[in-house]
Amino acid sequence: MKKTSKWMVFLLCLVLFATMAMGCDSSESGETKDIVTSEKTESSGDETTNDVAEEAKAPSDAAVTIEKQVLVDQNDIVITADEYTTDDIWGDGIKLLIENNSDKNVTVGTKAIIVNNYMITDIFIAEVAAGKKSNETMYLSSTSLEAAGIDSVGQIEIYFHVYDSASYDDILNTEVVTIQTSEYANMDTTTNDAGTELYNEGGIRIVGKTVDENSFWGTAILLYMENTSGTNAAIECENMSINGFMMSPFFSCNVYDGKKSINEITIMSSELEENGIESIDEVELQFNIYEAETFETIAVSDPIKFTAK
Repeated sequence: MKKTSKWMVFLLCLVLFATMAMGCDSSESGETKDIVTSEKTESSGDETTNDVAEEAKAPSDAAVTIEKQVLVDQNDIVITADEYTTDDIWGDGIKLLIENNSDKNVTVGTKAIIVNNYMITDIFIAEVAAGKKSNETMYLSSTSLEAAGIDSVGQIEIYFHVYDSASYDDILNTEVVTIQTSEYANMDTTTNDAGTELYNEGGIRIVGKTVDENSFWGTAILLYMENTSGTNAAIECENMSINGFMMSPFFSCNVYDGKKSINEITIMSSELEENGIESIDEVELQFNIYEAETFETIAVSDPIKFTAK
């Protein structure tokens, strides 16, 4: 029998998906504002220039499939991708068979999941007792896919993390494993970077897209990020103010080398209310960029100002 903690994780995941879905619904209300800077450095993106390419790579009507394949076979842990699945509630996912041939109870998670070169939300976790097997499904965050503009999943890259369930000691951190689906040839590679460029140095590029003042938690500032720096990077923001009042935003995003991400800076509604802020007029912040594994600082941006209109 699987441990009670797994069901706790499942319930937490359920809550997370529900809140993400509600947040997504509010963002689609059409009440978002565009991000504008005084420099007016705009990024038109490939959304309008790749119309011909998009038509040529239109997804087929056939169901997405994958070939059964062994993804991991190391340290007495075997992970096999059995099939691609689509659920009306949870969305798209990969059915996995996890075999624990060791004498320790293990927990299997991921350090990163990347779809069509976009980093997506990672909430997969599974516990497997010593000598046992478990059928699991790794769902791909529908919110993340929608934000990145991904209609057809062509490629999935996964970094697995396996650790001892009792001691939390690492057992295995895999290199990237790649799954190509039946839609790989039709994979949408459009860069969803329309907006205002806020930062572009050392191979790290950040574009401000929209401000949603009616997101589930309060206000969401939507960013596009891409990394061509040669190293896996993590991006956070600090020293943030809105309309001159200091804020404590929630934002941390890993962007691996050669990859892209669409993510939100979240400001809680309670903090905005405490400061009497009813409209997001002027935002100032700095980006703190560091190496994802060593935490060594790559760069700290100068203060960046933008408005929402």
